[in-house]
Amino acid sequence: MRLSVPSIPLEILNTVGRAQEISLKAAIERVVNFLTPGNTTVLTGAGVSVDSGIRAYRGNDGRQRYWSRAYMGYQPIHRAWPNPTHYALAALMYTTFIKDIITQNVDGLHAKASSLSVEEEHPQILQLHGSLHNVHCQKYHFEPRARYQYRISVINPKWKQLADDLENSRIQLRTNPDGDIELPGIRFDDFQIPPCEMCLSEGVVETTMKPSVIFFGESISNPARDDSFARIEACDQLLVVGTTLATYSAFRLVKHALELNKPVLLLNHGPTRADKLAGVDKIEMHSGQVLHAVAELLTAGIGDEEVDRMLSSGIVTPVPPE
Repeated sequence: MRLSVPSIPLEILNTVGRAQEISLKAAIERVVNFLTPGNTTVLTGAGVSVDSGIRAYRGNDGRQRYWSRAYMGYQPIHRAWPNPTHYALAALMYTTFIKDIITQNVDGLHAKASSLSVEEEHPQILQLHGSLHNVHCQKYHFEPRARYQYRISVINPKWKQLADDLENSRIQLRTNPDGDIELPGIRFDDFQIPPCEMCLSEGVVETTMKPSVIFFGESISNPARDDSFARIEACDQLLVVGTTLATYSAFRLVKHALELNKPVLLLNHGPTRADKLAGVDKIEMHSGQVLHAVAELLTAGIGDEEVDRMLSSGIVTPVPPE
């Protein structure tokens, strides 16, 4: 069981980006002007969750190895709190400047910022690559991740103790955006993976459980693909935030918006797969520097307690060093 490790073509990495250097004030003004008409769809990536302590790249490896690392890494993901960027986007969606959000992230932080539990589905938030907060078997019997974590703990007391020891040690674990962590030097061959209980009740013993996210070699579901295209077609412009667009499922949405002659504004620090696409206007800057100020300007004077709560919320958690 291995997660996708997307990459950006070398011809893009080896060239200087087209974005001109601008001041923070100018970047804020450009995003404000872009969002003012409303009916904007926002496409986000791992970059928006970096300030929540979740690193912006994907992990890999086999099933038993993955589940041992994922078991240890889920608590930091589950405890992660939305940062000011998540809350800024939630406030802009609440006030209708943003129509909806398509996210490549599987951490559930956009839902948390919108006052939902991570297991709930928000009609305005499409999780393009699924969610870490649910698991399912090959027959698509679903189970909340928190309950599955408990079942793992029961049959793996040694690993439960190791998780508790790491928790109490205050060691900063390197948590990947897919929910697993690095465990150098730790054997995982004794780690047991609980089967699907519904399959067991049907007499099926050998079942494979996985987080409800897209793994290596898998494509996003047809409903998710169709939904993502429909959202692009229904919006007037597309704001892309915190993503290299290395995954084709996201990159093709930008291309689709351009094919429909919709304005595309890209806010990202570093090269992206769309840097050479004609029609993409890029701001080379970290989203956390820009979006909170944008939300404050656009919502000024509304006088809504929920907006005030969102814009006063958010925790910046440093990512553990490499």
